[in-house]
Amino acid sequence: MSPIDELVPLLKKLRLSGILVTLELRTIQAVDDNLAHEEFLLRLLTDEVERRESKMLEQRIQRSNFDHRKTVEDFDFHFNPHIPKSKIIDLATCGFIRQHRNVLLLGPSGVGKSHIAQALGQRACLGGYKVLYITASDMLKQLRAARGDGSHERRLLRFTGPDLLIIDDLGLCSLSQDETIELYDIIRLRYERQSTILTSNRALDEFPAIFGDPLLASAALDRLLDDAHVLVIEGDSFRNPPPDKRQAKRRSRSKKSEETA
Repeated sequence: MSPIDELVPLLKKLRLSGILVTLELRTIQAVDDNLAHEEFLLRLLTDEVERRESKMLEQRIQRSNFDHRKTVEDFDFHFNPHIPKSKIIDLATCGFIRQHRNVLLLGPSGVGKSHIAQALGQRACLGGYKVLYITASDMLKQLRAARGDGSHERRLLRFTGPDLLIIDDLGLCSLSQDETIELYDIIRLRYERQSTILTSNRALDEFPAIFGDPLLASAALDRLLDDAHVLVIEGDSFRNPPPDKRQAKRRSRSKKSEETA
């Protein structure tokens, strides 16, 4: 039996079997480059750390439930030049998560709020944070169903636990009394503990009407807006652009396709 054969069960027992992926390559490299034993071990363990970090990142992204894998880099800031690019780049450093601050992205449909929200979520995953993306309607629907089957407390933890919760499309319709209470509870439980990104096509002064109940609206908004970043995204719709921008968008897509071909 060779030393490698004896090494395999030991690595598995130590949960280091990923080392086997690059062991042969690193062994050849060590011989060819006459590496010191310490350097050989360093490179081998670095491979394992990188493999684990890559696997954990992929798991965080999968658990985040993103609609699409959006990034800040692929957002077209030229399409709507009034979008606060420098502010969004600053948010992408994830300082707001470390400070437990919220972000509100407001503006009409199609201007890129969901893209920006998920791109910030992607950056948070890269930073090692736990993220969950969900539309407001799906979140409230899940909580309503959980009350019926007795799993409400466990379901609520799904939304109060992540370092960053992204609630997309709040305000497409007014909330019922029960939904208002659910949303208030999530905002209250996350206040000064974790960060929330919320997108809405409603203006800030319309938010009390979304909640319906004036007292709950006041209590929720007081916490949600405390030291929050509020960005109003304006401009033409990416999905239904005017003719001149439609042509430019097609050319941009064609260029990207050629670059990746």
